[in-house]
Amino acid sequence: MSWTLDSIDWAAFDATRVDRDLVGLVKAAALVEANAADYVAYLRGVFAGDDAFLAEVERWGTEEAQHGLALGRWAMLAEPGWDFDRALSDFRTGYQIEVDATASIRGSRTGELVARQVVETGTSSFYSALRDATDEPVLKAVAGRIAADEFAHYRLFAKAFARAPKLPLANRLRIAATRFAEAGDDELGWAWFAANVLPGDPRATYTGGVHTRAYAARALRLYRREHIVNGVRMTLRAVSLNPNGVLGRLVSGALWGVVRAKVAFG
Repeated sequence: MSWTLDSIDWAAFDATRVDRDLVGLVKAAALVEANAADYVAYLRGVFAGDDAFLAEVERWGTEEAQHGLALGRWAMLAEPGWDFDRALSDFRTGYQIEVDATASIRGSRTGELVARQVVETGTSSFYSALRDATDEPVLKAVAGRIAADEFAHYRLFAKAFARAPKLPLANRLRIAATRFAEAGDDELGWAWFAANVLPGDPRATYTGGVHTRAYAARALRLYRREHIVNGVRMTLRAVSLNPNGVLGRLVSGALWGVVRAKVAFG
């Protein structure tokens, strides 16, 4: 790994620069990242026999888990009394994926690699936006390191995709669009609920749309136009389309308009 928890100057934490909305987002993100072991198990089944690639997947999972630990540690500085381990346990109880897969839910290994690139595009964009949104020096350092890791992970899956059997463009687009839409599924909603709702009300009931929207409403406020543009470029590369042409400009403009509208009107 390029860094460890000891690489962070935790003593530089400045409570006067903590944005309370960002604390809730960081707590939720910490749970998602810390749950990486389930995705490693899933990918072991999908790519069984490809030992060289699975060694990279194991390293990827270790780095993702470290992201969760770093974000969780920061959140406990920002909100003393928040119990990261308890919240992670609640999250894992409420949200689970199929870890015993023998084939990709995307229909093929190539399709899985398209989807993984879309995921890493989203996380790289999110942590870049978080880094640029905060004035708290420790969170800025942590988010910056994670954003760089996520971009490296994107390249990991992109290199594997370049070696994989080809898929028709229509299939690549469908998989990318499907995975992008899944950003609104229960994973982030459950993470928000376990991190921010259950600690205050252990008897609360998870409501998918409500808690997913609670997360999204705060996350979308972080983004600047450049984060959207970079994310669109990465996504277009993931489906082997020109990231710098007219299509990229049109998609970036449209998506930025959607983000601004959602922020403005909730």
